[in-house]
Amino acid sequence: MKKKASPFFYVFLVVFVFVVMFPFLWMLICSVKPAAELFGDKAFTPYTSHPTLENYVSVFVDHPFLRYLWNSTVVATVTTVYTVCVASFAAYAIARLDFKGKTFILGIVLSVSMFPQIATITPIFIFLKNLGLTNSYLGLIIPYTTFTLPLSIWILVTFFRKIPLDLEEAAKIDGASLMQTYWKVIMPLAVPGIFTTAILVFIAAWNEFFFALTINTDEKYKTVPIGIAMFQGQFTIPWGEIAAATVVVSVPLVIMVLIFQRRIVSGLTSGSVKE
Repeated sequence: MKKKASPFFYVFLVVFVFVVMFPFLWMLICSVKPAAELFGDKAFTPYTSHPTLENYVSVFVDHPFLRYLWNSTVVATVTTVYTVCVASFAAYAIARLDFKGKTFILGIVLSVSMFPQIATITPIFIFLKNLGLTNSYLGLIIPYTTFTLPLSIWILVTFFRKIPLDLEEAAKIDGASLMQTYWKVIMPLAVPGIFTTAILVFIAAWNEFFFALTINTDEKYKTVPIGIAMFQGQFTIPWGEIAAATVVVSVPLVIMVLIFQRRIVSGLTSGSVKE
């Protein structure tokens, strides 16, 4: 017989959810406040008597925000597809194939992921500058793989190791090649892990700021984080517009996570048994 949860548990749960959601809720409130209520005595009021969509209109009318959204979408999507494809092959090889230096390779992958961006930006920028790739989509996609690929490999190696080896041995007995085993046996079972990895990579690429700020200085190729940062003027900071833009950028990610939350949880917690 299952025990009923204590009332204190529900109180704790409500408080916890409120604390986690508070920054987003406060940003949502600020996005519909008129400019006069964002400063002074009403700045910390958790409601507004005169809600307005003026900030949202200003984001799209006074700034090339649709261009920023398009740039971020292209860069994050291509980075995700490329990274997950490469990481899935690399992770499967590390998890399943026997070769010398496997531990060393995993150590290199881990060490690369630990490098701070400030330590790598100079050589990366010089490399891209010499190739003429600054102010381009490819100029961001290449450096984005330096931090998304190691993360993806580590996640997928752990997931591939959970897949029973008996399945691959059975496929070999049936005459399947290594690639046939990978595509027809391993991939269907690895979908939750690959999907989870893709979500994490997309979010990381979508939110990245430092590389985008340094490499793409042309207004035409700026991404959303850089575009929002450039909203402020010399003497004023349009907090209402910044809040509205932040809400617009966050909503697609929140919706995506809510829609695919079951797959994400399955990829992070479950093994490899197909339901």
